[in-house]
Amino acid sequence: MGEHGTGRREITVSDVASAARVSKATAARALGDYGAVSDAVRDRVQKAAEELGYRPNALARTMSTGRSHTIGIVIGDIENPYFAQATRAAADVAAAAGYDVILSNSDEEPDREAQAIAVQLAKRVDGLLVAPASSLAPDTLQPVLDAARPLVLFDRAVPSLDVDTVITANRSGARRLTALLLAAGHRRIAFVSTLAHAGGYRLGEVLASSSVAERVQGFTDTLAEAGIEHPERFVHLNAKEHGVEELVVRLLRAEEPPTAIIASDSLVALAAFRAARRLGIPIPGRLSLVAFDDADWTGLTTPGITVMAQPIHEIGAEAARALLRRIGGDGSPAATTVLDQQLVERESVAPPAG
Repeated sequence: MGEHGTGRREITVSDVASAARVSKATAARALGDYGAVSDAVRDRVQKAAEELGYRPNALARTMSTGRSHTIGIVIGDIENPYFAQATRAAADVAAAAGYDVILSNSDEEPDREAQAIAVQLAKRVDGLLVAPASSLAPDTLQPVLDAARPLVLFDRAVPSLDVDTVITANRSGARRLTALLLAAGHRRIAFVSTLAHAGGYRLGEVLASSSVAERVQGFTDTLAEAGIEHPERFVHLNAKEHGVEELVVRLLRAEEPPTAIIASDSLVALAAFRAARRLGIPIPGRLSLVAFDDADWTGLTTPGITVMAQPIHEIGAEAARALLRRIGGDGSPAATTVLDQQLVERESVAPPAG
């Protein structure tokens, strides 16, 4: 019942109230799940609503309760399997709590992020989950706080904002991957990331992504401790500018090519894998390859790719739980949750040839 376009009018709260033999105000409280209503009355109202085919008007519910029962999620790129899995987990937690989700891509650009946040706020979301495009650009996120909406960050931190944040132990993860390659005998190890960055990386330089910054720090620290001079020369950022695969091809054709590559995510790893195939360079015979993120393909290739797996599902789920707590009125101090990563060893690491 209450179908659109069939000549039938839409079922209203008044219709439900009449069927349940309660006042309109009582029916509204029962349907909106706010205010004092006995369990017996709530059950009677909800049964009447179901039988009549009542569909709540989202705008009216927002105006009457002050909540839209919707959360916004802003991520870098839904095509990245990492963000896809984290978003799915967050959406599942939100749905279980009765919340819908509005998803936006920032394309890792602060201006796009600011635009996406403005749209989300205009839609009156109750709170926002954001994987920030830049750890150094709090201004794009400030409108959320100015609008008195809860904000939770995930995957990356923005140190200047006092908000809940869910991240993983990236520095120790990078240390473990680097140590694994060093133990196999590698000394020319390239770290490749698509993080936008002008010019060559300088040791200790502040980077726009806290997660990449932590990985670079773990990588360069471990190389330095192994006695490798100027480890910053092995860091290759901004790989997207001319294409990741093209960058890796140039590295592998250099006079002293890397004998191993650490890919900052699974998309970079896939491009590196393709570059090696294109040049006829066997993995791991002449090139060892490891990566962050345990994407499905990494366990299906020949050889399988050794990865530092992140608890992606838990990142999204924990971020959503934190946001729902804040929406529910939790006023405790902001907290940063750091989740461990797990090394998954496959067949893509071997001693350097020759």
